[in-house]
Amino acid sequence: MRIAVNTRLLLAGRLDGIGWFSCESLRRIVCTHTEHEFFFFFDRKADPQFIFASNVHPVVLHPQARHPLLWRAFFDWSITKALKRYKIDIFLSPDGWLSLRTNVPTIDVIHDLNFEHANDYLKPSHQRYMTRFFPRFARKATRLATVSEYSKKDIVEIYGIEPSKIDVVYNGSNSHYHPCNEAEKIKIKEQYTEGNPYFVFIGTLSRRKNLENILLAFELFKQTHKDSSLRLVVAGSKYNLTEGMIAALAGMEYKNHVLFIGHVDAETLALLLGSAEALVYTSLFEGFGIPIVESFYAETPVITSNVTSMPEVAGDAALIVDPYSVEEIADAMNQIITDADIRNDLIAKGRVRRSLFSWDRTAELLWACIQKVAETLPNR
Repeated sequence: MRIAVNTRLLLAGRLDGIGWFSCESLRRIVCTHTEHEFFFFFDRKADPQFIFASNVHPVVLHPQARHPLLWRAFFDWSITKALKRYKIDIFLSPDGWLSLRTNVPTIDVIHDLNFEHANDYLKPSHQRYMTRFFPRFARKATRLATVSEYSKKDIVEIYGIEPSKIDVVYNGSNSHYHPCNEAEKIKIKEQYTEGNPYFVFIGTLSRRKNLENILLAFELFKQTHKDSSLRLVVAGSKYNLTEGMIAALAGMEYKNHVLFIGHVDAETLALLLGSAEALVYTSLFEGFGIPIVESFYAETPVITSNVTSMPEVAGDAALIVDPYSVEEIADAMNQIITDADIRNDLIAKGRVRRSLFSWDRTAELLWACIQKVAETLPNR
């Protein structure tokens, strides 16, 4: 088969959750299925690290697709033409976007529908585009994949898609994430927190990630533990701070104990996570929540939310809280720090829970989805 893939989010040093899903699943698929040819459609020069095997053919298409008008041009014109030019049998889009002008069988991976649940998680132009076109993409696709049972249910209920058309393909965790030894923990703390213990938040600084309530909860925790040296490390670009986050910071007595370190590479992030007292990941909405699983592999306790997909992913291996309750988040921080039995129990349960999530399994499930479409092709 000749399989084309939308790889515009494979950006060196800038992989987000969807980027990691694309990178890790595609790496395994192309190397395992060398009998097939894969055409990777980039919107800029391809980095050699993403050309995983000799059966991968990089194709650069224009324009760079980073704005709604350019999305239309890239997917409906450039990709449509490329699918014809390279005589593609199946088109796979790991980030949810599709061409509406092609008859090539397509597989669309819609990670979540957060934009259908709130109108201020995204830029207004992006919000309008996605609420207008994602229902059409879902109906256009030959098959859909998504990353949790929660997201599958959401797609069925909001878009009216038949459940049998949707495959659940869970995310995994990168090999970078592992328990840190004491020397690694000392070094990372000296580098970022002057040797002090810390909670860590990982993610983009959008309202959906709920950093405002995490800041308020950390302040409440510190007021209860005035002698505590604990810090809060925020790994995410500071320029995205919302008005609510700025206001929360401005009112904090302990704002000097909040450290914004910006974007860091995967190896450093693994050390930061593995050296933390806990991951605080109390988002308002997640289609999956990869940092939860990464914490299981790093053997770091997790505090996460009781909404959307997060209880499904965390199981019994995390402290589950109401993300809208500052008091519940602060109480979970307190439990992690003061109760060694709870901490150790969460780590032990995380070791068990993590076996459910691996990129090998992700690749197998995504390939099975591709195979279902392949069986419908002529002459198969």
